[in-house]
Amino acid sequence: MDKPLKILIAEDEYLCLMGIKANLKKLGYEIIGEASDGKEAVKLALDLEPDLIIIDINMPSLDGIEAIKRINSIRLIPSIIVSGYHDQELIEKASVESIFGYLVKPVDAKDLNAAIKVAISRYNEIKDLEDELKDTKTSLKNRKHIERAKGILMDRKNLKEAEAMKELQKMSRNNNKKMIVIAKEIIKANQILG
Repeated sequence: MDKPLKILIAEDEYLCLMGIKANLKKLGYEIIGEASDGKEAVKLALDLEPDLIIIDINMPSLDGIEAIKRINSIRLIPSIIVSGYHDQELIEKASVESIFGYLVKPVDAKDLNAAIKVAISRYNEIKDLEDELKDTKTSLKNRKHIERAKGILMDRKNLKEAEAMKELQKMSRNNNKKMIVIAKEIIKANQILG
């Protein structure tokens, strides 16, 4: 069984807080923290590292959107803004700041659950894209090293490109090392030898 999502709630209105808490518990989510102002929400989010933040847009000391902006500048955590009214300007501001959902009070369990599912799904898509981008960057960086090492082998051993590649592959197998490691060793040796 999957672990329940760990959720931080930031809401300064007691009745609204209790309603959201009750709905979250009914839906099987784990509440790991409660904040009654924006600054406290930022601190708790960074200390507790929740899976999701549900935050009121109008909070004392720091509004919900600014709190999310500060949190996301350090660590991206999916978040849902809760507002007392449906305001197009606020919705646009929320979408610019990587808010993953927007709910209008009063929040019922069905709407809350749907917003959570969408927010987590969007967050997972973003994380997958970030991982893919990171892998692509690493692959390109490794390819540059391998190409450079091939060039060194071509110059030093008077080889053609295909022969240099075969030589790199052979060295990789014989030394039981990844080709990128061999490539970096060749580049380093070339720098030492001049």
